[in-house]
Amino acid sequence: MNVSLGLLITLIGLLCTVTGVALGLLTFIRNRKNEIKSNVKNDATESAIISTKLDNIGQSLDSIRIDLKASDQRWTTLSGTVIRIDESTKQAHKRIDKIEHKGEV
Repeated sequence: MNVSLGLLITLIGLLCTVTGVALGLLTFIRNRKNEIKSNVKNDATESAIISTKLDNIGQSLDSIRIDLKASDQRWTTLSGTVIRIDESTKQAHKRIDKIEHKGEV
């Protein structure tokens, strides 16, 4: 009877050990799947955030280009105005020189 009681206790211990190992493996597999799903969600979220930020940067660059073109047009217009004023000033100086020259004679 002592041998069969010892054998019974050993079998129960072995059964508990196998059950514990099986439950541990199942828990590990389940947690790993959840972790993978969580990582995929985090990656998708990070990707969406990066995409949004890149879109905002692109829009800012487009706005800067538009402002730069407008400034370039203003500089071109201003340059033309300065050239016309310079020509007008030269003509005025020539007329003034003629008037001064007539006054000396």
